[in-house]
Amino acid sequence: MDFDVKWIAWEITRRCNLNCVHCRSSSEMEAKDHPDSSFEEAKRVLDDISSYAKPVVVLSGGEPLLRKDVFDIAAYGTKKDLRMCLATNGTLVTEDTCLNIKKSGIRMVSLSLDGASAEVHDDFRNQEGAFEGTLRAAALFRKHNIEFLINSSFTKRNQEEVPKIYKLAKELGATAWYMFMIVPTGRGQDILAELISPEDYEELLNWHYDMEKEEDDMLVRPTCAPHYYRIVLQRSKKDKDKFKRRSLKFSTGGSKGCLAGQLICLIDVDGEVLPCSYFPKSAGNVRKQPFKDIWENSELFKSLRDFNSYKGSCGRCEYINVCGGCRARSYSMTGDYLAEEPFCNYTPKGME
Repeated sequence: MDFDVKWIAWEITRRCNLNCVHCRSSSEMEAKDHPDSSFEEAKRVLDDISSYAKPVVVLSGGEPLLRKDVFDIAAYGTKKDLRMCLATNGTLVTEDTCLNIKKSGIRMVSLSLDGASAEVHDDFRNQEGAFEGTLRAAALFRKHNIEFLINSSFTKRNQEEVPKIYKLAKELGATAWYMFMIVPTGRGQDILAELISPEDYEELLNWHYDMEKEEDDMLVRPTCAPHYYRIVLQRSKKDKDKFKRRSLKFSTGGSKGCLAGQLICLIDVDGEVLPCSYFPKSAGNVRKQPFKDIWENSELFKSLRDFNSYKGSCGRCEYINVCGGCRARSYSMTGDYLAEEPFCNYTPKGME
């Protein structure tokens, strides 16, 4: 497996108009301790990245639409031949937003949808009207022929909504739907008691497998759920190879569950390069060293790419190369990012 960077999430602001229960960055409207960078600094980061590779770059936050220069940043990245995308909660999307998305060359937009009703979604987002905002944004994107995907995060408070949200995502015209299994980091630490149990987790992933076999119109993927790829291999023995190959083709170009520090990373608002959006441990800072140096030489990234260094059941699992366990979840719940995946209930062969 090569370790070329394929996808970078870039937290261009930590300011946000919502106060979501699971927020990894604990965003707020006035992020005084973590101010936005200047536009000149943003251009320098894009110059640095594009001189080394041409990954997907997702402008995220916080809420990136709170930055007045967000479309200037996107346009500059487009000019540097980067595939620019935008991650928004949808509540601030207007007609002008859509025109600027198209003008700046943004290729894909992601929306957040955590309930199939206002009651559930607004509770999750701690904001009345958030659900209607997301639906309004989806309608505007359809009107302007802007491709969008939907991200849905799940805990016990909304896990019964999974099939309903999947159905709604299709009805809204999403290109893809990603089922996120919460990693307790940021404000997510406050909802540890709400995490879906390992048993329900496994059941949901098996539901996803059955659903994906029949889904031809919309790309569907469980996210932060690497042992889905173990389930695919286990169950596809009796299914057609065509589905097995399709299921293992991850959207960023890999064929493995956890890609943190292997094909993907996050650059936070302070310039720290993290393995993924939910892994609060820095591999280096783009304000102090080139991105290439961090990506290729960081000891943190090197250890994540060395599967022989993984511990516990993950280290002895026959599915290590397609799963790997969620390194962010291991780090969050045990303090050791190389420890076994705490929410996987599979016992590897030889450990029964």
